[in-house]
Amino acid sequence: MCGIAGWLDKNMDLNEKPELIKRMSLSLSRRGPDEEGIYLDKDAVLVNRRSVVTGKENEKQPMTVSHKGKIYTVVYDGELYNAEELRTELLQSGHSFLGKSDGEILLKSYLEWKQNCATKLNGIFAFAVYEKKSKTLFLCRDKIGVKPLFYYKYDGGILFGSEIKTLLASGIAKPVVTETGLYELLFLAPSRTMGNGVFKNIYELKPGECAVYKNDILVKSTYFSVTAKEHTDSENETIEKVRFLLTDAIEKRLVSGTPICSLLSGGLDSSIITKIASLHNEKHNLGPIHTYSVDYEDNTRYFKSSIFQPNSDAEFVDLMIADAGSDHQSVIINNSDLAEALYDSTIARDLPAMADIDSSLLIFCQQIKKSFSLALSGECSDELFGGYPWYHNKEILFKQSFPWAQNQLIRRSILKKGILPKGEEYVQEKYFDTINKTSKLKTDTPFASRMREMFMLNFNWFMQCLLDRTDRCAMYSGLNVRVPYCDYRIVEYSYNMPWEIKAYQNREKGILRKAFEDLLPKEICWRKKSPYPKTHNPVYMDIVSQKAKQILKKSTPIVQLLSAEKIENIISSPDDIPSPWYGQLMKAPQILAFIIQLDYWFEQYKVELEV
Repeated sequence: MCGIAGWLDKNMDLNEKPELIKRMSLSLSRRGPDEEGIYLDKDAVLVNRRSVVTGKENEKQPMTVSHKGKIYTVVYDGELYNAEELRTELLQSGHSFLGKSDGEILLKSYLEWKQNCATKLNGIFAFAVYEKKSKTLFLCRDKIGVKPLFYYKYDGGILFGSEIKTLLASGIAKPVVTETGLYELLFLAPSRTMGNGVFKNIYELKPGECAVYKNDILVKSTYFSVTAKEHTDSENETIEKVRFLLTDAIEKRLVSGTPICSLLSGGLDSSIITKIASLHNEKHNLGPIHTYSVDYEDNTRYFKSSIFQPNSDAEFVDLMIADAGSDHQSVIINNSDLAEALYDSTIARDLPAMADIDSSLLIFCQQIKKSFSLALSGECSDELFGGYPWYHNKEILFKQSFPWAQNQLIRRSILKKGILPKGEEYVQEKYFDTINKTSKLKTDTPFASRMREMFMLNFNWFMQCLLDRTDRCAMYSGLNVRVPYCDYRIVEYSYNMPWEIKAYQNREKGILRKAFEDLLPKEICWRKKSPYPKTHNPVYMDIVSQKAKQILKKSTPIVQLLSAEKIENIISSPDDIPSPWYGQLMKAPQILAFIIQLDYWFEQYKVELEV
């Protein structure tokens, strides 16, 4: 895994910008702490920061080759899960290889198929190929959006990078936030519109998108999208196909030159991965699978059951440890540490986002990194297989709003009167833009049509938010996390699966449960869905309350937007929050933590408002 960056400019000699280039490279040091590589000529810079994981030979980047009289250079972040199949096909087409690195296979794929190579790749990736003679840059992001790739186009040049901080480090892109950026932050966050980088003129390639930059013109195109097709498999065939696709996706991600562990919550998704990984290790004499779970100090004492979180994980984790025979470690997070990590998690994501849901993952990943560089996660199963409550509640299902934030009342309440008056309108515009672009069949019933819309709302928004969270918090900690459920084949298949099959026996993720019921303990296989754990300890509420009160005493641009009275009300009456700020977990403590992140972000990024 790596961090990548680049800079093309036709009006300056980039050889004369060593300090700026070094600054861009250093901004990616957490993504790639082990090795640095730089390609530099007058018109172009390509940067790679590498975390040595696989140990494959000739892996170093940037990688340059000469082909038919032209010189091509690649920088690449990610993993290819069909690398050997591609290598075999390219060998048959006359290409040769110095080694077996993914980067070389990807570059040769580009030489053979140009931008059409993207359609042939199964993996997670963000990469750039520069052709020196024509000064052409090709940018590409994976089909599902697991790996990030931001860019900043300006008159005469373009910057790109794995992270927003890299673009800002150049000094060319500025930390300016317009009214639109504030709408993204205060009415949609931690989600953001796909492709929107919040800062002015900073964008992100969307999942399944590529771009060509030449002669100061950037042309983007979509090479993959989730498309409606007829589902022709019977129920039994669907059960078998789901089992095959997911098992294959997990096994492909278990191939590694270094030990790999599994994140185990005791829920269905992580338990399936852990069990298949355990069987894989047993088959190949690799010893027990190592598993990790996360919890918080005194959480058992303060846990309260809710519709979103019906039970705690501990007993189910123990059950799965025994079943898989895993070597397990539980990470217990201190609430003071959780609050302090809010700051690092803001830097990790370049934006205020999921508050302690982020900071806890950051701490979790830091602990895992002490022993492992690679981990498997069950992230994104709920979006694809209907795991969330809003898929099953008819009152929420047909409401014309984002189901994880059904109204903007709490967001509006923390702002001063008259601030961002079009916030609600902005949110509705984004909602309808998503459902209006949803691919459907003419034969879809109204219910089937709505379920497709719900799928795409989750895929485009909730799932992208979680993927960004996982990649950025993990990579900031030096940990590489693989997400088998995000295999594009699974995404395509689940999108076209009829709801009555997907919700087998009227259960959330029913098809998954049925497909793996003989592999897991019954108590886990049919356990009611429970989300990522959060702290319930009042100590944490006290800590973030005090921090929020100190922020309200400041006279900063962000404080000028906030209603001190309403935030004080949240502090004094936390149980009066009618519904979560976002998703299932972000209530009063997380709202205050978000404000802490927002204040810190404005300060650290020296944000300038242009409204």
